[in-house]
Amino acid sequence: MLDSSQERKVYEGILLQIHEIVQERNLRPGDKLPSERELSEQLGAGRSSVREALRALELLGLIETRRGEGTFLKSYRHNRLIDILGFFILRDAKTKKDLIEMRRILELDAVRLACRRATDKHFEEMERILAIAEERVERGEVPTEEDYLFHRVICRSSRNSILHRIWAPLVEYSNSVRIESLSREGRAKMAVGEHREIMEAIRAGDATAAVEKMRHHLENSKL
Repeated sequence: MLDSSQERKVYEGILLQIHEIVQERNLRPGDKLPSERELSEQLGAGRSSVREALRALELLGLIETRRGEGTFLKSYRHNRLIDILGFFILRDAKTKKDLIEMRRILELDAVRLACRRATDKHFEEMERILAIAEERVERGEVPTEEDYLFHRVICRSSRNSILHRIWAPLVEYSNSVRIESLSREGRAKMAVGEHREIMEAIRAGDATAAVEKMRHHLENSKL
């Protein structure tokens, strides 16, 4: 069996190879990609790994799946997102640091925008996520999924679709850092408390406090 580090390398390798296929075949928006089975055979990778890579491409807005037809490259207005893929994938030792830095930039801007744009619906969702996270912490569990969902709500409440579209794959690629951070003794409970403070600052519309609390939270999370 592969450990998490090996699985990550396989996954990243598949994304890079798909990127190369697109470039080599000079595929354009609207062109059809090889099927999941064909990619699996061509790349020598498991179907599940290929499926996860395709899911990441959908999150980036690079492809779309049409039922009964296949998977197609997607056109995206002013951005060449096909080139962004190569930037996000781990290619050298510096990339992990760059990913974390980029996520910090996005999340601080997201929380600033959320102070002006978050609605009651967003706060209801944050409250629900925090309640579940607190229950899990009380049971001695690590609420990694709730951590992801809370930050996602903040990004969505910024109501900037591009920010959220870029943020989602960043979190996918930095997932191991997030899990490692939350698994530190006492960190999960502290993180949930910090989340609640961030939410209250956003609810109050206090951008200065919200940004500072998010910055403090990310530093404590080693992000």
